[in-house]
Amino acid sequence: MAIPARRLAPVAISLMGLTLAACAAPAEGETPATASADPAATPSATAVACEVELPSGESTLAVAFDGVDYDVRVFVPEALEPGSALVLDLHGSSSNGVQQAEVSGLDAVAEAEGFIAVQPVGVIEAESYAPMPDGSWAWNVPGVPTTAGEYPAEDARDDVAFLAAVIDEVSAQGCVDRGAVFATGYSGGGRMASALACERPDLVAAIAPVAGLRAGRAAEDDLLAVDPGTCEPGEPVSVLTFHGTADVVNPYEGNDDPRWGYSVESAVAAWGDLNSCASDAAVETEGAVTVTTRSSCADGVEVVGHVIDGASHIWPGTAADQSYFGETEWGVDASQVMWEFFAAHARAAAA
Repeated sequence: MAIPARRLAPVAISLMGLTLAACAAPAEGETPATASADPAATPSATAVACEVELPSGESTLAVAFDGVDYDVRVFVPEALEPGSALVLDLHGSSSNGVQQAEVSGLDAVAEAEGFIAVQPVGVIEAESYAPMPDGSWAWNVPGVPTTAGEYPAEDARDDVAFLAAVIDEVSAQGCVDRGAVFATGYSGGGRMASALACERPDLVAAIAPVAGLRAGRAAEDDLLAVDPGTCEPGEPVSVLTFHGTADVVNPYEGNDDPRWGYSVESAVAAWGDLNSCASDAAVETEGAVTVTTRSSCADGVEVVGHVIDGASHIWPGTAADQSYFGETEWGVDASQVMWEFFAAHARAAAA
C-alpha cells in the first residue's frame, strides 16, 4: 500500500532545489530574508557552503537545554548531502531511543534514502516492563497524565521546547533543510509528535504517529470528544497515521482515560478540519488495511489514515519482536510508507 512512486519525483527535485537556500549564508549586512528574496544580491564569493559536522552511522549528540546536556541518539547515512531531511523518531512510554530505533527500523530507511534519523529520550522515568540498558522513559505530553495515571511535576522538562532544541542542534550540525523536518513516534511517542505539531507547526512539515495520533487533549466534560482549544496550530501540517482496530493500549474507538480519550477517527477528522480539508475523502482497501486520504486541504497538505483491521498495538512491518501484541505483518511497511509521505510533503521554503 505504498504511496505511488510518481508522487516522489517532483518532491526530490524540490528538496534538491532547497539545498542551496538552506546552505548559503547571506552577504554581510543582509538579512536571510533579503538574501533569499534577491539571490543575485548575494555574490557567490561570499556564500559559505554548509558542512555536515555529524559523523556517519550511529552516534550520540549532546543537546543543551535549560542548563542540562541531554544525550540524543542520531543516525546519519554514509552519503549524506547538505540540505537533507530530518526525521524525529519518538519512543513509546516505558521505552527509550535505542529501543525505538529497533522498533521503527528507520536507520535502514535513512541510509537508503539519505536523511537523518533522530531518537531523543523523554524526561519522565517510567515503569519498566523489561530490563533495558538505557532506561525506561515517557514523554511530558502537554496537559495529560502518563500511562501510570500521574501528571508530570510542574517543573518537569518542557518536551515540546526540548524537541525544538533537538531540531535546532541537529539541523545546525547536519545541514538540514528546515522545510524538510518531520516527526513520527510510537504510542506515547505518537502522542508527543502530535503535540509538537499542535504547538510548533513551524518546526515540522508533517507527522506520522503510529498507534498514537492525537489532535489535542480530550475534553474534560466528555473524554470521547476533542477539546479544540488544546490544538490550534495556526498553519497546515500534513498528517499520516497507522492504527489497529484491536489496539489494547490506545483503543481505536477511544476510552475514558484522559491520557487517551477520543477515537482515532475523531483525531483524523480533527486534523482534517485544522488543515481546512474538504469533507470528501478517497478510500482504498487492500486486505486488512483501509487507507483514507483527504487531499483537498490548505497549502497542499494531506491527512491520511491507515486503519488495520484486527491489528493490536503494533508498528506495522517492524522487525522488532512485538509478539506480546500479536501479528505485525499486515502488508504495509509503516517506516517506508511514512518516508514516502514525508518526502512528498516537504515545505516549499525552508522555515
